Order: sequence, then C-alpha cells, then structure tokens
Amino acid sequence: MPGSPSSSAHAARLAVAGRLREIMLDAALDGQGLAARCGWNGSKTSRIINAKTAPSDKDIRLWCSACDADDQAEDLIAASRAVDSMYVEWRRLTRTGLRQLQESAVPLYERTRHFRAYSSRVVPGVLQTEAYATALLATVADFRRTPDDVAAAVMARLARSRVIRVGNHRFAMLVEEAVLYYRIGSVETMAEQLAHLLTAMSLPAVSLGVIPFTAPRTMWPVETFNIFDDDQAAAELLTAQVTVTSPGEVGLYVRAFDRLKDFAVYGVKARALITKAIDSLG
Repeated sequence: MPGSPSSSAHAARLAVAGRLREIMLDAALDGQGLAARCGWNGSKTSRIINAKTAPSDKDIRLWCSACDADDQAEDLIAASRAVDSMYVEWRRLTRTGLRQLQESAVPLYERTRHFRAYSSRVVPGVLQTEAYATALLATVADFRRTPDDVAAAVMARLARSRVIRVGNHRFAMLVEEAVLYYRIGSVETMAEQLAHLLTAMSLPAVSLGVIPFTAPRTMWPVETFNIFDDDQAAAELLTAQVTVTSPGEVGLYVRAFDRLKDFAVYGVKARALITKAIDSLG
C-alpha cells in the first residue's frame, strides 16, 4: 500500500516532464533554446522539466512544435490530463458546494458491480443516515469553507445510496471499530446511525465487517478508500481526492482490502461490537 497516495500522481507528473525533456534533447535543444522558440522565459522550461509547474495543453503543443515532434503532442496532452484527474484538491471539487460532488459520483456507483470500501474515520457514505450525513457534511462544509448547500448535498448522498437496494451490485465494507465511537453529531444521531448499521447488515447486497481494536494486525490502519470493481480506486486525503486507475496501483488497494478484511469480524460478532457501541452512548 503506498505510504502517500499523492506519490503516484507526482510520479506520473514526473513521467510527463521526463518525456518532454527527452523530446527537447532529441531536438538538440537546451532549456534556453526551447524557451526562445516557444516565446517564454527560460525559467518556465525549467519548472516544467522539474515537474514544478504542470504544462497546459497549449504549452505541450508549443513544446512539441518547437522540437518538430507535433505527432507526440496529443498523447502527451492526454497523459497530462490523466495526471490532473488523479490528484484533485477538495477546494476545486467543492468550489460550488457539496451537492455537485455527490451527484457527480452517481454514474460510477451505478455501473460498479463490486464495490469495496474501507473506512478508518467515518461510516461509509452508502450506509449513512440523513442525520449522520447532515452532521458530517456540515462539519466538512465549515472546515473547507464551501458554499452552504448541506441539505441538498445530503439528499444527493441519500439518493446515491439507493444503489445498495437496487440492481446487481455487491457491497463489501470494512470499518475500524473506532468508527463506531467517533461522535459525529448528537448522541441521538449516533444511536440512530449505529442502529441503521445493524439493519443494513441484513441487506442481501451488503457485507459489513468491523475490525476490532484488539485484532492482531499485519496491516496498519490507512486512509479511507473505495474500490470500484477492479478498475479504479479512490482515496480521501485531508486536502484532496486521489484516483488511481493503473492496474498495478488498483491491485495494491485490492491487496490491502483483502488483508484488512481478514482482521474483521462479521455477523453475530460484528453485531455485538455495534451493540456495545450503542450501549456506550448511555
């Protein structure tokens, strides 16, 4: 499992920068020579080559044209755009509020047949109650200073969650036992949310495992992540959402999930842990 999910995006950006540098060298140009042909300052060439500045589509086209490598421009633009979608800051995703972010994920959830989720912090979104989602998203909106559309975002999240009850989907979800105790909202909100988990466990499409505090571990608690079939994985960082699609990286998330699920308890034992958490609310 990667120590930092953003490292894969940085590596991809370095790869694009490396290809641009090779194109420049193949044209027998140095940074200043390329800059002169492109009509920009030499420091810009240096920043792009060292992956400190992401090149725009126009930059890539000018670069390739200056090096008589126009045939490589479109592939490089596609690669650069792919990097941009791998690591996206929350402030960019939520600049108009939280509702659009919830709605934008609906097609992905609807086409996913095998959904896997691991959460070390909060109840997975598809299992959240209205009150819990409201308390959580209100906190998110306040911390990230997004426009206040929490009520609409909650309704969008609940609408998205209907996939657990319809269609041909399988949901395998893991939560750390700590998730059952992190107080999101009021005591009543938490009691309702935990009771909802007990109900959701009986749904045919849902498998919910709880990793006990006392479970012997050969895998540390990591960032919350979702796996959509075997095609895509998404991890949530404090500052950004990271999406990976390369088979090797998706495979690492699948491997992590498979290891984590071996620490979890299910059925009666999971219900006992959830019931214990409810009782602790007094």
